[in-house]
Amino acid sequence: MSDKKKFKMIITLLSATAFLGSTIVGIYSMLAGSTRQQVEAASTTQTASIEQQLVEQEKGFERVLEREPENQFALQGLVDTRLKMEDFEGAIAPMEKLVELNPEQPEYNALLAAIEQQAANRNSVKSGSENK
Repeated sequence: MSDKKKFKMIITLLSATAFLGSTIVGIYSMLAGSTRQQVEAASTTQTASIEQQLVEQEKGFERVLEREPENQFALQGLVDTRLKMEDFEGAIAPMEKLVELNPEQPEYNALLAAIEQQAANRNSVKSGSENK
């Protein structure tokens, strides 16, 4: 084989290798990006689903309390649900009702104080960010 043919063969092999390599890297990047987007979409959907479940639970406890305003199970469930939703202001009223119904349970008073503190902290953070 002549030197020119060897040179052409080497250049052809290098070009083919570079082409295949860049194609493989492109396909891998595309697949990895697609997988990442699917994971992010699933995470967003799951978060929305959890929030929707909490809203439904809240509505259910509120319906029970319309019929039975002193139902302690529904009051506790409503407090718990609103705390999970980080609705500290909304958790205060049912917690106050639990304290009123159970004056002998000091942990209810402590929990009410903690919820009121969280609500106050959240309000101070909101008002602080509005002033900027």
